[in-house]
Amino acid sequence: MHKTCGGRRPKKKIYHRVHELDKAMDLQKKPNVILKLKSIIQSQKNQSLLLRDLEKEVGFIQKWNFIAVIEKYPLIFHVSSGHKTPPAVSLTKKAEKIASEESLANELMEPILVNNLKKLLMLSVDCRLPLESIDLIQPEFGLPSDFKKSLIPKFPEFFSVKEVRGIPHLELETWDSSLAITAREERLIQDRISGSSGQLKRARISKDGNFHGPFAFHLKFPVGFRPNMSYLQELEKWQKMDFPSPYLNAKRFEVSDPKARKRVVGVLHEVLSLTMEKRLTSAQLEAFHSELRLPARLLLCLIKHHGLFYITNKGAKSSVFLKEGYEGSRLVDKCPLLMFRDKFVALSGRRDVEHSSCVV
Repeated sequence: MHKTCGGRRPKKKIYHRVHELDKAMDLQKKPNVILKLKSIIQSQKNQSLLLRDLEKEVGFIQKWNFIAVIEKYPLIFHVSSGHKTPPAVSLTKKAEKIASEESLANELMEPILVNNLKKLLMLSVDCRLPLESIDLIQPEFGLPSDFKKSLIPKFPEFFSVKEVRGIPHLELETWDSSLAITAREERLIQDRISGSSGQLKRARISKDGNFHGPFAFHLKFPVGFRPNMSYLQELEKWQKMDFPSPYLNAKRFEVSDPKARKRVVGVLHEVLSLTMEKRLTSAQLEAFHSELRLPARLLLCLIKHHGLFYITNKGAKSSVFLKEGYEGSRLVDKCPLLMFRDKFVALSGRRDVEHSSCVV
């Protein structure tokens, strides 16, 4: 027989859910189906898709979700059929008119995409990344599906494709010092411009974990998280600690150095900041593990810094959010492509679609 111990059980660690960010994932399900169906219809020669061919495009199971969307949103999708012609779906005149604005959104996106792609390469150890890894994040970065043919060849002064150990890599041709500024630093500059310099002088840690200093991150603790004084004191030291820029080569730093570990958090923060919706799946982040010198235990790193990042299992894959990119379930800043998508999806009558400021 085993003797029982009179001591108390250790407290079970709880990962606090952020329901607003879980909701953000749910809110994207219908818009994603609407936008995918729009793209499929536009890819057809006659801008019309036979309903019997829908299964070939999306699969048997997903087909029913798409049919439900077609039936639910007659302002967007029109189904036509005759005595001798099978039923086909196309965009309504109103939807076609708004869809025509996508080309302008893509034009506005091009300089943003070029800069973001350059910044991503500048974050990597050798200023190059496997093309197959960039393929994985293509939708989240807003890159066109054919970016290897339509975008990269247009800018030979910035990009080149080279084989490294038999694998094609996208390589940066010219370093741009003006882009080696992180989103965190840009936010700090904006805070100073907006007149919060008084807060910067205060330099005091608060119960929400935010320290107004040149090396601090903006934190958002989850509801229900109550840090004790020792936790806040350690966090204050971490927030005050200076660290090398994510745009400096990671080879220069020892992995065990606390400043290098804080720099890794800065790299993750910057990569997520470059995405359109300030989120990536954990698998997408892992695809850049060696090139960005991410920690071996990436998941634990993300959980430890839960004031900065949030991991949700909503959807088919787990996703990592940059918390400061959201107010509740609403994305704070939207690029031209997201603004266009919101306008198109608004035809469905959704009230949760909001237009926020466009970042150029």
